[in-house]
Amino acid sequence: MSIILNIETSSKNCSVSISKNGKTVGLEEQYFEKYSHSKSLHVFIDNLFKKTKLAPTDLSAVAISEGPGSYTGLRIGASAAKGMCFALDIPLISLDTMHILSRRIECSEGYIIPAMDARRDEIYYSIFKSNNCKIPELVEETNSIILTTDSFMNYFKSSTVNFVGNCNEKIMDFLNHENIIFSDFMLPSANDMGILSNLNYTKKEFVDVSEFQPKYLKDFGGKKIIT
Repeated sequence: MSIILNIETSSKNCSVSISKNGKTVGLEEQYFEKYSHSKSLHVFIDNLFKKTKLAPTDLSAVAISEGPGSYTGLRIGASAAKGMCFALDIPLISLDTMHILSRRIECSEGYIIPAMDARRDEIYYSIFKSNNCKIPELVEETNSIILTTDSFMNYFKSSTVNFVGNCNEKIMDFLNHENIIFSDFMLPSANDMGILSNLNYTKKEFVDVSEFQPKYLKDFGGKKIIT
């Protein structure tokens, strides 16, 4: 049996779950208009252990959403995950944030394009082929793109394309086609990580705890605060 703690902090949704053999048995998450992961993440983890009546020593592994996404959020999540793996001597599993997001919608055919806002006319995205939304098949690796009216044309001209994420309104400014379906506003959730982290655990696809770094894709855009 695999018991995995799943941590998703790539967006304003601070999200943590515990899964057993790929099935979520406990979930704690909250959307914060202003990032509050540093205050909330460990509280959520403690609450999960209490709710599920599990202890940290019961864990088989910790899974982390690797990005892209919020620089600060990803670093907070990675620090928590690495700290627990070091302390408990258990493996670390790294999951692509776009793969996690792709599981938030249900569709039986066509393509799924998870997309997250990356400032101005740019988005983070990847492309998946629908597989009844169990584990969508990766078609194009996660990357960033500046939107134009030709973006993703090769996909939506011949097939249904489902966009899911937090920037569909931005994408609508550039793309309009009968084959395109836009989801409601959605953010990645740890609730969708269990089936993916269990697959990696079964295959023993782990990352080096000491060497792991989130995949930011873009340089940190924060400003120095003068006090």
